[in-house]
Amino acid sequence: MSKNLVIVESPAKAKTIQKFLGADFEVKSSFGHIRDLPKKGMGIDLTSFTPDYEVSADKKKIVTELKAAAKKADMVWLASDEDREGEAIAWHLAQELKLKPEQTKRIVFHEITKNAILKAIENPRNIDQNLVNAQQARRVLDRIVGFEMSPVLWKKIKTGLSAGRVQSVAVRLIVEREQEIRQFSPSSSYKVEGIFINQDKKDFSAKLKKDFQNEKEAEDFLNKALSTEFSVLNTEIKPGTRTASAPFTTSTLQQEASNRLGYGVTTTMRVAQRLYEEGYITYMRTDSVNLSSEAITSAEKFIVSEYGQKYSKPRNYTTKSAAAQEAHEAIRPTDFSVKSVADVQLNKLYQLIYKRTLASQMANAAIEKTMIEIGNKSLNNHFEAQGEVVVFDGFLKVYGVTKNEDEDDDSNEKLLPKVKKGEMLDYKKIVATEKFSKPTARFTEAGLVKKLEELGIGRPSTYAPTIQTIQQREYVDKREILPQSREIVKLSLNKKEVKKEIVEEKFGGDKNKFVPTDIGEVVNEFLTSNFNEVLDYGFTAKVEQNFDNIAEGSKEWKQILKGFYDNFHPIIQDVEENADRATGERNLGKDPVSGKNIYARIGRYGPMIQIGESDDEEKPKFASLLTTQNIATITLEEALELFKIPFDLQDFDGKAVSVGVGRYGPYVKWGDAFISIGRATDPFSVTQEIAEAIIKEKQIADLPVASYKGEPVTKGTGRFGPFIKYKDLYVNVPKKYDFENLTEAEIHELITAKIEKENNRYIQQWEKEKISIENGRWGPFVKTGKKMIKIPKKDDGEKYLAEELKSISLETVKKWIVAAK
Repeated sequence: MSKNLVIVESPAKAKTIQKFLGADFEVKSSFGHIRDLPKKGMGIDLTSFTPDYEVSADKKKIVTELKAAAKKADMVWLASDEDREGEAIAWHLAQELKLKPEQTKRIVFHEITKNAILKAIENPRNIDQNLVNAQQARRVLDRIVGFEMSPVLWKKIKTGLSAGRVQSVAVRLIVEREQEIRQFSPSSSYKVEGIFINQDKKDFSAKLKKDFQNEKEAEDFLNKALSTEFSVLNTEIKPGTRTASAPFTTSTLQQEASNRLGYGVTTTMRVAQRLYEEGYITYMRTDSVNLSSEAITSAEKFIVSEYGQKYSKPRNYTTKSAAAQEAHEAIRPTDFSVKSVADVQLNKLYQLIYKRTLASQMANAAIEKTMIEIGNKSLNNHFEAQGEVVVFDGFLKVYGVTKNEDEDDDSNEKLLPKVKKGEMLDYKKIVATEKFSKPTARFTEAGLVKKLEELGIGRPSTYAPTIQTIQQREYVDKREILPQSREIVKLSLNKKEVKKEIVEEKFGGDKNKFVPTDIGEVVNEFLTSNFNEVLDYGFTAKVEQNFDNIAEGSKEWKQILKGFYDNFHPIIQDVEENADRATGERNLGKDPVSGKNIYARIGRYGPMIQIGESDDEEKPKFASLLTTQNIATITLEEALELFKIPFDLQDFDGKAVSVGVGRYGPYVKWGDAFISIGRATDPFSVTQEIAEAIIKEKQIADLPVASYKGEPVTKGTGRFGPFIKYKDLYVNVPKKYDFENLTEAEIHELITAKIEKENNRYIQQWEKEKISIENGRWGPFVKTGKKMIKIPKKDDGEKYLAEELKSISLETVKKWIVAAK
């Protein structure tokens, strides 16, 4: 038996560390936190702010195994991550496993390499209670906010909603950005660009330095230019430099992975976690840009060896953020000699980290900027061409520059031909185009992270979970915004005349950007109206600063919580008693047929249109909004159109055909079959021809792809992904299978496994009453309808065994169901 037990939070991390330690060490994983606040109830004593932690059912077996291993070991090494979350995991382990201080050591490392692990073991420390308390303060405060605010939302808006300290502020940012876009009034101007030809017959483009406010000004300028001789008025060449960016922090990695790789924040962190646990990079949750002296030296040697001395410029960066947590290092490779990783997805992110770190230690790029001024003394406004040449590539050799989402695409930096001052130029064409100003862009995931960081809201460990939560709660989504059309004026000057064209331009379309949902907007309006301080950006940042102060030991965590709660709880009570219900209701006008009011509002099943009052003798009429519509912008005309849905088309193959909109979006109904046609589809665009094509496509898709025990097997794609269907059995097809090319053997394998699972699912089943006792992932449970109920313990305090549950009567199960209500 090993004398030393090392406990980490992840099995992948355990596997990597085990390779570096000898037979005297056994490395085990706790699989994250072993205990937490209870899932039911607040779990906090609000008089003392003492949390009541419990080991969840799925962790009890792990805790038992860790306790047994700890008893046999001479020394237990707690090696969870070095941030506050990791420190809390170590503390919970020490508490729950009842580890003796003299037999317990805490070790930390920011990279999983042999040297780092051995060095950590040589330099153990005690658990840092300040870091633990900072994590507890965040966990407890967020639980209080969620548990006290969420029931208010259920009462005042709709059941099932939730509020959170950071998530609600993130939603507020997205809602306010959308409101800015709606209120934005575009202004037009005319931008002029010309293509000029020099004496060597080489052409290049130049832009007029001034934009014109209206069509007449632009046209007057072009008419004047018609008879003008152009020449080079001035040329200027300036040396310049480009400097490499600092190594990655968590947020800059998330932003760059989004811009360069198209990765979402959650994907980036999942891949980075694997790279860290497999020993390729340093710890991936950090807000520091520092590099260790060893890393700087190692990078310098590699750069000199690979590219030469002139490319090397060792430097260290300082973290600008005053709120940076702990003494972390930037995200970097653990070994510069490892140029790539075998796994394709891991390698994409690894290359980004590898090249960014190398570039940060390389020389600046030297560039030569050229400016050419073109015009005539008779013209008040002149053209300007800008270009640049890279004289020495420096860091650009490994890490090029890309535009971020906020930068204008209209760059005029390019390589220009050589010209002399006074040289006469001809023009090929000069065009004045009407351009409209644009509103601020919607947030991408990376853009939202950047904004949260700028405001001091959240920390490296919270960005990804926050973004995941606000989407799961359906307060925001990334639905496609279809572009609109408008006419713009284009004036073109050739050698003879000014020609005018009216062209169509698409604008306002968006993809993969955050858009608030109707329920998100209603919740945000209610929270900002009634809990303005809690959702205030400055207040939220101050709370984060308090957590930092607790981590430093300068503030007592329970005092911080008491100060917050003494102010927060009376607001909850006041809002619960006095605030009006919120539905986001808008009165759109009168129904031309009945003369009744038409409202857009949130209903029980989501955003809807209502004709008439709720307390009218005649029941109001209702219609659901399309997924492309929202309460804040829908017009009276658009609302009236919704009452034409569902509408009938002609029969097809002897069955009735209609088009409607349901809970999951638009559909074509053919006989008793409902065929989804995609959330973004406008149901009014579905003609007879389109509907028949959709039905035929569905008929082909429903053709048997195989047979199982003489019965046909079909396949399809549903709400939860691809599946195959055998009789009434739906079988999900995992990603490891090629769904489009499933073999007969694979289909049989999937169905057989599903049948076996279903056979083992029920311990007892009463189909008539829709009640069953079933085997679950964490043990047996009772299911009544769609509700799952925990099975109570026996009189002696022990759990029921599956064998004992086989003889439990229906009457007893019904008593459990009643008791659980």
